[in-house]
Order: sequence, then C-alpha cells, then structure tokens
Amino acid sequence: MLVIYGKTKKGAQGARPAQPVHGGAAFVWPLIQDYAYLSLEPIQIEIPLRGALSFENIRVNVPSVFTVAVGTEPAVMQQAAIRLLGLSVGEIRKQAEEIIFGQLRQVIASMGIEDINRDRDKFLTHIQSSLEPALAKVGLQLINVNITDITDESGYIDAIGQKAASEAIQKARGDVADNEKMGEIRVADAEREKAIRVAAA
Repeated sequence: MLVIYGKTKKGAQGARPAQPVHGGAAFVWPLIQDYAYLSLEPIQIEIPLRGALSFENIRVNVPSVFTVAVGTEPAVMQQAAIRLLGLSVGEIRKQAEEIIFGQLRQVIASMGIEDINRDRDKFLTHIQSSLEPALAKVGLQLINVNITDITDESGYIDAIGQKAASEAIQKARGDVADNEKMGEIRVADAEREKAIRVAAA
C-alpha cells in the first residue's frame, strides 16, 4: 500500500495527514510531498494466554494463533497510514499482540467455561466481534483465529470430559442390557408360541 504524506488533498473530514493508495496509482508532488510503503503481508501472532478468568472466576489457558494484516478498506487504510507508517513488522506485531491479549481476556471473562469449551463457534464469533473494531482503530484487520487448546488450572474441563464419558459409557451399557433383555423376551415368546402350537396339534 502506497502512503503519500506531506501536503495532501482534503477529504470529507478536512485535511488528511496522509493519503493511502491501494490497487491504483497516484502522483507524488516533489518537495511538498513524500511517500512510503506499508506491507499487506499477513502477520502471525502467537498468544500464549494463561490464567485468564472466566465468568465463574475459573482460570483458563487459551493458547492461540491470530493472523492479522494491514486493512484495505478506506477508513482502516487511513488509520494504518497514521498509526503504522514507519513501524517495523515487529513493532506492528507488538501493538496487535497487546490489543489481542486485552480483548481475549475480556471475551473469556464474559463467558462461562462450559460455553467456551463446548461451543467453539460461539467463542470464536465473540472473539471476532470484539477484536475486529479494536484492530481497525490501528489500521489492522483480523484474517484468522486458531484456538489450539483450552485447559484450566483447576481441572474443571477434564472433569466435565470425564463426566460426559462416564455418562456415555453408562448409556451404552444400558442400551446393551435393554437389547439383551428384548432378545430374551423374543426368544421366550417364540418358545411359548411353539409349545402352544405343539399342544394344539
């Protein structure tokens, strides 16, 4: 993305400190203007979040990987031109990392641990709706979120899993016992019917 700065033309809100150009060309006036480039390459950010408090005050570990990039929508490009121009990839990553950490903790605090663990789609939707406006303020857009694992320090999630597994095993055993019982009843009915027919003959 090309960013022209210096004396730039006025926009709808008045004079702009910079003029971003994406997917086109622009004339740069010598002496009164200069230009620089902002990379649109995606940036991967690992977030090793540990000990975030859920709605029930249970500490949750949510290691995840976020992919962000400089946004190409006009309003987002303008923010990127103002806030990111001249920064290295590492500095941009650091800014995004701080925003992601804060928003992710906020989302976890608003949800119950069972919702976080069971309904991953809902969890990801909450993260996206919370994170996208915050990133847009610095000229970035969210491309992808990958939650690698969800654990907790108290073992609550493991206990939920063990309970679900135990209930599934008990249900399966009950189904097997019911099937065996039905089979024995059908055999007994067939033998009784046979005995009646023999007696009748």
